[in-house]
Amino acid sequence: MLSSNWIYCITFTRCAINILSKSWKSANMNYQERITKFQGLLGAEADVAFLPIHTDLDYLMGVPRDIPNFGVTLHPGAWIEGAWISPKSDPVLLLPRMSAEFGGLGSLEGVQMRVLGDWDDPSTLVADVLKSFGLSANPRIAISDRAHAETLINLQKLFPDARFVSATDILRQQRVIKSDEEIAVMRQAGEITEAAFADVLKQLKIGMTELDVVDEVDHQLRKHGGLGPSFTTSLYNSGPNHPLKFGDRLGTWPRVLTAPVSILFDFGAVYNGWCYDFGRTVSFGEPNAQFRAVYELIMRSQAAGIAALKADQATCEEVDAAARRVIEEAGYGEAFRHRLGHGIGMDVHEPPFLTKGSKTVVREGMMFTVEPSITLFDRFSSRVEDVVVVRPGGGEPLTRGFQTLYVVE
Repeated sequence: MLSSNWIYCITFTRCAINILSKSWKSANMNYQERITKFQGLLGAEADVAFLPIHTDLDYLMGVPRDIPNFGVTLHPGAWIEGAWISPKSDPVLLLPRMSAEFGGLGSLEGVQMRVLGDWDDPSTLVADVLKSFGLSANPRIAISDRAHAETLINLQKLFPDARFVSATDILRQQRVIKSDEEIAVMRQAGEITEAAFADVLKQLKIGMTELDVVDEVDHQLRKHGGLGPSFTTSLYNSGPNHPLKFGDRLGTWPRVLTAPVSILFDFGAVYNGWCYDFGRTVSFGEPNAQFRAVYELIMRSQAAGIAALKADQATCEEVDAAARRVIEEAGYGEAFRHRLGHGIGMDVHEPPFLTKGSKTVVREGMMFTVEPSITLFDRFSSRVEDVVVVRPGGGEPLTRGFQTLYVVE
């Protein structure tokens, strides 16, 4: 039996959903428009959809995400956490008590909400909510890709004859093209990122450790108005006496940066739920001719990739090839070890990807990172990265600063 102490409803009308969260006013997003569009797409694919508290739900309804933990923090009924929506019914947000109370989500306005007490049965609550949708015995249920396996396992117990599809694939049709309002928010995330980098540069000095630099970046991102880094701030540093190492943070963070060494930054700010991704190269010590040549090469490669982002005129594969050709013709093809870039928005990496084999045609309003690099394990490396919007005449970078090689003496 469900306890009336913790299960309650906050009713809402369709117009009220536009005040779902405090971030709405600054982000200026029309959540009702997004929901209505999603419901139209959903009807052709499924009878109901479940979106956990993650990017899909943040995008669709403005239910905010928190800074993630490294380890999982469990609490009773966590698998129900998220929203149910059908093609014809308004969303219902289900929350365990701890998410509602201690997570601050219980104060959301304009959303129909039901809260599960620590001692109550989550399956009974979910069954009660889904009964109101009038589902058949073998419904088509769309589930976000980021839902937990525990959620799916419990839903299979409730609906053993259900057919499950990806809600993320359905919603991605909306998310891939960014509106002017969304681009404006991402532009602000870029401004925060560049302002943070400008202050990081003022603090750089030979003899710092790699950890000193990482900590300074993360501090400056928050100081300038970001929630924090949109992913783990990374450095890819190399020089004749400073070998490049991937994937060993505890081994590389204590290393002292002694000239000559190339410092390759990879970081970005979170702002109003949107994730920036930015990269620049700095020289500790006067760069030699080879270092400068590598730096100029990746800048020319990026320019070629940005120019190729012409709406409806190129595939992702062709954009990648345009930038890669510059590096390959100079003899550094094997040192460009990754795809040119990726879609980006409320997640750091989103489809589609600027890579060989992708026949996706770039369309106006898509956003990509353009991030060529040359990584040499025992010599000087270089990388650059900006978020770029696809336009008819070529890409529009949202950050344009720090184009020349910065040298720390």
